[in-house]
Amino acid sequence: MIYTKFSTHFRIYSYIVIILFSVNSGFSQTVRQEKMEKLSYLVGEWIGTSTIYKNDSITKQVPVFENVSFKLDKNIITLDVYSELIQLHTIIYYDEKDEKYYYNPFSKNGAGKYPGEYKDGKFIVWFNENRRLIFSLTPEGYFQEYGEKLENGIWHKYFEDVLKKTP
Repeated sequence: MIYTKFSTHFRIYSYIVIILFSVNSGFSQTVRQEKMEKLSYLVGEWIGTSTIYKNDSITKQVPVFENVSFKLDKNIITLDVYSELIQLHTIIYYDEKDEKYYYNPFSKNGAGKYPGEYKDGKFIVWFNENRRLIFSLTPEGYFQEYGEKLENGIWHKYFEDVLKKTP
C-alpha cells in the first residue's frame, strides 16, 4: 500500500514537471531566435533609391524595392530585392554551433554563403577581408544597405540603397 501511494504521487509529480517543462519551453525563445531578433529592424517593406559608385562618384541611380520578413518562427529572415539592376532572394540565419550569422544570397547568376556579424547596431556581411556589406538604420529611420571595398587601407562604397518603410 505504501509503495502504491508513493508510486501514484511520483507519477503525478512527474507529470507536473513534464507539463511545466513543456509549457516553459513553448514560451521561451531559442538562442537562434534571440540572435535573429537583433536584426528585426530590417523587417518591413521598403522603397527607395539604389546608388552605384565608381571612384567615389555616382555612376547610376535606380529605384529599388526590398521586402524583408521573418520566417519559420523567427529562425530565418528572407530579404528580397527588386530593381532594374538586381533581383535577389537572400536567407539570413544564425548558426548556434558556429556562433555566427550567415547571409545566403540567390540570384539568376548563382548563390553564395557568407559569414556575418551583428556589431554596434549594424549587420555586417563579409564577402572576404576586402569586401563587405553593411545593413543599418539611419537616425531618421531609413533602411541603409551599402557595399564597401577596401583599397589602400580605405573603405570605399561601391553601392548604397537608402529606403523608406512603406505604410
